[in-house]
Amino acid sequence: MRYFFNGKIEKKADIYSIRIPFNVWEVCKQRDVINADLVLDNKIIDCKLLPEEKGNYKIHLQEEDVSHIDINQEHKILLHITGSLIQMNQNSPYSFSNPIRKIDHINVIIQPEDGLCGQTCVAMLAGVTIAEVISVMDCREWQATMGRVISALNYYGIDHSDVIMYTEGQEATLPKCCIMMEKMGRYCHYLVHYDGKFYDSNLGVITEYDMSKLLGYLEIKVD
Repeated sequence: MRYFFNGKIEKKADIYSIRIPFNVWEVCKQRDVINADLVLDNKIIDCKLLPEEKGNYKIHLQEEDVSHIDINQEHKILLHITGSLIQMNQNSPYSFSNPIRKIDHINVIIQPEDGLCGQTCVAMLAGVTIAEVISVMDCREWQATMGRVISALNYYGIDHSDVIMYTEGQEATLPKCCIMMEKMGRYCHYLVHYDGKFYDSNLGVITEYDMSKLLGYLEIKVD
């Protein structure tokens, strides 16, 4: 999976680093030192992600990796982490060419209890019940990381971008359909945007959204 965000390069001694704006443990289900690659000002760089604490990571770079850029400026980062998705155990009857349904509308679903917003987003997109999604994802309250959500989308044949866009509260133009992530304490809250409306498993259908709360989004491909 790839992750797009704006980042500032920090220098300490001879080590250059970039803060990653999401919890790597929750999103990627990987720990310890992680091998990755990134695109930084059109240059592809092999790098390592080193843990700071509690799932927070920094990208560590060498001087030759950043010699072509101004480290005092913020830069656009496209980070690629291999093997960051959880594979659903079931053999899926669906595929991107044979999805569970054509997404031309969304019916809002209210989650029965807190901590099921990720499962509810998948249920709204797939047109199935939350209970079915919980079974497919094999996770319950507060366990639906973006990695699990994407794996569930793959199971249902719901096509999506291979890049998660991290906006971190900046103004952004949303695609016609996407799963939105907003920070809620130590967790993320997920909701669906479709054709100018927002489908929130807590609030129902809303027509306006405060983009300063948005951490990022994943585009869902629709006609």
